Amino acid sequence: MRRLLLPGPPEVHLTLRRSARARRFSLRVSRVDGQVTLTLPTSAPEVDAMAFARSKGAWVSAALARLAPPATIGFGAVLPIEGRMLALTAGTVRAPRIEGEALLLPPCAARLGTRLATYLRFVARERLQAACARHSAALGRPFARITLRDTRSRWGSCAPDGSLMFSWRLILAPPEVLDYVAAHEVAHLAEMNHSPAFWAVVARLCPGYTAPRAWLKQHGQGLHAYRFND
Repeated sequence: MRRLLLPGPPEVHLTLRRSARARRFSLRVSRVDGQVTLTLPTSAPEVDAMAFARSKGAWVSAALARLAPPATIGFGAVLPIEGRMLALTAGTVRAPRIEGEALLLPPCAARLGTRLATYLRFVARERLQAACARHSAALGRPFARITLRDTRSRWGSCAPDGSLMFSWRLILAPPEVLDYVAAHEVAHLAEMNHSPAFWAVVARLCPGYTAPRAWLKQHGQGLHAYRFND
């Protein structure tokens, strides 16, 4: 993949990606880091791809403007955890712990991001494991295993072998949202599609799922704004 510059204003750095599966030019703006990817068929001329990108300059600028600004992680900042806004607070603790409206963390600021991400992954795994076990038992279909990733384009997935994958950032959302995504992926154990039969299974496992699904569509992008790099 190559890096090219799309003239502005503002100037935009493009990642050029050739794909044997591509049949036409396409542009994608990452919700996580704002990276703009220009995909083109393997044999397509680069000059034509750049002409296409220039013709979509206004769309790219608008898409970048809609991205949630990066949220600062540091002591004194607030972070949503299971739908609650908690203040990140230095405390005399060896491991992260919630007390009231605060998330107490060891006072070493140099490793705050890493320590916080590790804690969030741990809690996310506990919650998702419990939710998937409950929905799986109700459905009568076992799942193989659960893996967590920091995915950009999806909140969860179900593989043909019954393996479930989730974004650990679901722990930042209200509990009913995490539960809906767990039910959604477990439902794929019975219906590997998005047919009416699939949505009937989701409704059985998670009554009233439309509200958390709507929340995720409206607010999910904001969960990607938090950066946990030290």
